[in-house]
Amino acid sequence: MRPGAVALAVSSLVVLGTGPPAPSSPLPARMTDTGGGTQLITAVAPRKASTTGTVTWWDLRSGRWVRAGSAPARFGVNGLAEGASRTQGTNTTPTGLYGLPYAFGIKAAPRGTAYRYRRVHRDSWWCQDNGSRSYNRWTEPRAADCRAAESEHLITYGERYAHALVIGFNYGRPVRGRGAGIFLHVDGRGATAGCVSVPKRAMRTILTWADPAKRPHIAVGTASGTTAVTRY
Repeated sequence: MRPGAVALAVSSLVVLGTGPPAPSSPLPARMTDTGGGTQLITAVAPRKASTTGTVTWWDLRSGRWVRAGSAPARFGVNGLAEGASRTQGTNTTPTGLYGLPYAFGIKAAPRGTAYRYRRVHRDSWWCQDNGSRSYNRWTEPRAADCRAAESEHLITYGERYAHALVIGFNYGRPVRGRGAGIFLHVDGRGATAGCVSVPKRAMRTILTWADPAKRPHIAVGTASGTTAVTRY
């Protein structure tokens, strides 16, 4: 084939759109909603039954989402479940897009943390009792109508709650029986009871990165399917 013909063939491929594919868009750019802020955390598992995946935190800069960091993540021992229809006690991590109301921890906030940070004390509890007026809320001391057996005594969780962010699942207007006490926290020995966990260093980094003025949210989901993170 003559050199001119080769050039013409290459030009035709470009015109027809069969040339090299363009780089894929960042994950937040492919999502239905990111919460309206300029920071976002994505927690993605390969499948609904997965107990591991990846947490990535992103910044929106000049109209483009840029990855600020990432870390391996753990999910519920029974995988993930659609947040809107999840049942309490199933040890599944709820999928969806959620706000991050505040941070807390047994240890002091890492230097540079801008988020409201609540220290855990001996009488700090998270109520998961469906019959309590304090359902899915921090209570200190434990509310009289909130049974200890249906609550988390936060200080007993040790390193797992050294640092954490409250995930706003079922938080604004709690639906009884859907679930309570879903956090982004430090890894334990294995899968979680429904939270998302990351290594301690990553959790500390996320706390110093997160800026409440930038309205960060967390999107939890799978890589594809009906619970794909891009659907939220």
